[in-house]
Amino acid sequence: MAIDIGRELRVAMSTGKVVLGSRQTIKAILHGRAKLVIIAANCPKHIKEDILRYAKLAGVPVFTFPGSSLELGAACGKPFVVAALAVIDPGESEIMVLAEHARSSEEVR
Repeated sequence: MAIDIGRELRVAMSTGKVVLGSRQTIKAILHGRAKLVIIAANCPKHIKEDILRYAKLAGVPVFTFPGSSLELGAACGKPFVVAALAVIDPGESEIMVLAEHARSSEEVR
């Protein structure tokens, strides 16, 4: 994949709208505002299952970040762990390319 996830996340956070945290992510999915959900590779199992269930019902693509929640937080430019985030508005970023990647990998499963 030819996209720098960290860079695109920072652009999305500065020019668009991104909510951080599993509770805020689930809330965004339930309210129909989430366009893309990104979860850390080490996201706790019960949280991951909840997010995947709600996202599937709402038709929101879910991308699994290849790093840990600490690395996802750092990619967002935050000094704390981020298990999940929802992209509400991508702004000027190309982050929605991950949505296509998430959809294509979902079809393979």
